[in-house]
Amino acid sequence: MLAVPGGAAAADYVPGQVIVKYKDGTTGPAESVVERGTGTDAKQPIPGGSTQLKITDGASVTQTVDELRADPKVAYAVPNYRAHASVLFPNDPGFGLQWNFSGPFSLNMPDAWSLARQRGAPGGRGATVAVLDTGVAYRNFRRYRRAPDLRSFLPGYDFVDDDTYPFDLNGHGTHVSGTIAEVTNNGEGAAGIAYRAKIMPLRVLDAEGTGDTVSIARAIRFAAKRGVDVINLSLEFGSSVRGAQIPDVLSAIRYATRRGSVIVAAAGNQADAVVAYPARASGVIAVAATTDRGCEADYSNAGSDVDVAAPGGGVDAANNDNAWDLEHCKPDEPGRDVFQQTFTTSLKRFGLPSGYEGTSMSSPHVAALAALIVATRRLGPKPNPRSVAEQIERTARDAGAPGFDPRYGYGLVDAAAALR
Repeated sequence: MLAVPGGAAAADYVPGQVIVKYKDGTTGPAESVVERGTGTDAKQPIPGGSTQLKITDGASVTQTVDELRADPKVAYAVPNYRAHASVLFPNDPGFGLQWNFSGPFSLNMPDAWSLARQRGAPGGRGATVAVLDTGVAYRNFRRYRRAPDLRSFLPGYDFVDDDTYPFDLNGHGTHVSGTIAEVTNNGEGAAGIAYRAKIMPLRVLDAEGTGDTVSIARAIRFAAKRGVDVINLSLEFGSSVRGAQIPDVLSAIRYATRRGSVIVAAAGNQADAVVAYPARASGVIAVAATTDRGCEADYSNAGSDVDVAAPGGGVDAANNDNAWDLEHCKPDEPGRDVFQQTFTTSLKRFGLPSGYEGTSMSSPHVAALAALIVATRRLGPKPNPRSVAEQIERTARDAGAPGFDPRYGYGLVDAAAALR
């Protein structure tokens, strides 16, 4: 359970007011006698037959309720209890660093978590996400350790070493997995967007963060054959690479989308005016990066193939050709990083290290949101990838030039809006 700030406690009611209902047959004059005797005055009737009373004699709410209940003409008397918006804030110590989850240019995750629970899928329970990356710290084995704040996994594969042990030797894949599914409200680490989704770790990048066409294409097909809901690709080919040069990757993407997997990818980090593959491929949600001020990050690729933007951290780009950027962005000031649990000084030591920024960080925000949409059945029991993408795009908050633009696409993703 997530903590509810200001949750209803025993004394959480409107001061100076009570609600009373009289027994059937009680006349108006008799009700007036009761009210005079208890130091109350009728404020307004309530549909259903009860009455809101104002306390006029200075007595406490509890004392007045007791006096009313003691009268044989009273059916019931209760305080006027307050309700609170069902907004959930986790107790993870790193949550305070996660401007990308809660704040003016975040995904609005507290509201989104509440909506997911109301729809019967807390934390995206039931969704599956394949993470094609440097591997994941997914279990304790020999010199490897599971990230303490990651729990739920599906069997994966290491396409670099060609074995069944997709361990992370870099930290990048574990960080990405944390954004998607880090355990939430357990008093440890930070929070994750779809914190009850299952991660399928697929290692396609080596310890230096480098991979190849064959590994990536094989991994996409591996995930799709096993019916994962979402595939996250926090990786990029050089911006000069054309689709005709990576036909196997494009074929695998078509295969996966036909089988119903939502594919999300990083737009690229060269500050180019063109989106890198695989994000540029048809059927893939291409994600640009924004900063804690809601601005395009200075490294983020742009172009007509950008679909949406999501938090990636870093410094604001120096854009001065539209009102949004002129009002919000401060390219001469430092920006904030994206924090999730991953390695610190060794494969056995974990923390919330700084230094992580990029469209690699942006992509898992959108992948996790897709998992929430699928798990909550917001679009029905088995939404197709295109309808999930359209829901994310339709509910994004406009940024940059009005309407679709090459820096922010359809806008900054909003998880709460997408689940409403």
